[in-house]
Amino acid sequence: MYGVLLILVLVITGGAIAFIGDRLGSKVGKKKLSLFGLRPRHTSIIVTIVTGILITTTTLGVMAAVSENVRTALFGMEKLNRTMQETRARLSETQEDLLSAQQQKADADAALTDSQQEVERLEARQSELEAEQARLQQGNLLLEQAKAALMARNDDLAQTNASLLGENQAITAKNSLLLGDNAKLTQTNEQLTGEKKDLEQQTEALRTGLISIREGDIVFRAGEVIASGVIRGGRPESEVRTDLTTLAQLASRNVTVRLGENKDEQDIWIYRPEFDAAVKTIAAAQQDMVVRIVASGNQVRGEEIRASLELYKNSVIYQPKEFIIARAYTLDGSQKGAAEQTLMSFLQEVNEAATMKGVLQDPIRGTVGVISADEFYDVVNRLLPIRGKAVLSAYAKQATDALGPLRLIVKVEQLQEGAEKP
Repeated sequence: MYGVLLILVLVITGGAIAFIGDRLGSKVGKKKLSLFGLRPRHTSIIVTIVTGILITTTTLGVMAAVSENVRTALFGMEKLNRTMQETRARLSETQEDLLSAQQQKADADAALTDSQQEVERLEARQSELEAEQARLQQGNLLLEQAKAALMARNDDLAQTNASLLGENQAITAKNSLLLGDNAKLTQTNEQLTGEKKDLEQQTEALRTGLISIREGDIVFRAGEVIASGVIRGGRPESEVRTDLTTLAQLASRNVTVRLGENKDEQDIWIYRPEFDAAVKTIAAAQQDMVVRIVASGNQVRGEEIRASLELYKNSVIYQPKEFIIARAYTLDGSQKGAAEQTLMSFLQEVNEAATMKGVLQDPIRGTVGVISADEFYDVVNRLLPIRGKAVLSAYAKQATDALGPLRLIVKVEQLQEGAEKP
């Protein structure tokens, strides 16, 4: 706004001076005035020149009067240039100092970060040392207490040692008396040795008789299953205990059937802690459990039946009609015994396969599969006419869990010459 006002003043001032110069020149020309003896025309030219000089001088004067920048531009330009150069130089130095200061600040920040990390590490180390010091002080206190206890114990031992020395002297005196008694005891010992030999002979005779009795009328063999069943797990212990008691009653009835006599549940003796542990295990299980009540040893007729419990996780091993195994055999159709032997060998392999998959074996016979006599001889009769290779395939007749038994369907297929085993 200040520059616009200055320009307006200069324009007005220049216009006024030009107007005055023009009027003055016109008058000089009309009146034909003369300055310094010059012609009027030359005088008019001089007036015009003076007027222009006045315009320039007045313009510069007004600008210099009202603007410090103009005065500086007219009279202080060299000084201003020197000042600008000096300022640039100082600015460059200041920028360099600023960069150096920034670099120093970055270095200081990095050093400060390292120092803070070091302080934190030292503080953590100090905490560890303080904890270690507290632990050592506690240990030192315990050692002092142990030392005091040992000193007291040492005093007690010293007193006990003095007492034992006195007793040792008394024992030495008694020892001479005991030597005499020892001779008497030696004689008595010889008599007892003879009696012991007689008792050993009688015991051996009794053992031989007991073995003969056990081998003569054994009702249940060791490990034989008396009763078995599936009990659902994950239930209250009271419900599981009821089911396990029912299974024990079933075992008692099986004993009655085996003996052909009326027996109550007390004839099945199961160790109570084992029974309670089985109840807890089944109640805590997340799946059904197979429970077997098996004979603890060879049980002779007339003795109490002692049994133990075996627990297994239960699950469905085979679905109805599920394939088990298939095997190829070479037959000549010559003898029925050969066909029966082939089928028995195949059933043995079925037994092994089912056992490996999880079906529980019979502890005595070691079998898992069940096939009736009619089915057995039906398969044998189908094998008899075959000469060459035949494939036997086994399938589960129904859904079978770990308890079993695995009821079988056996299929017979004759292979044609050149056909490959499935």
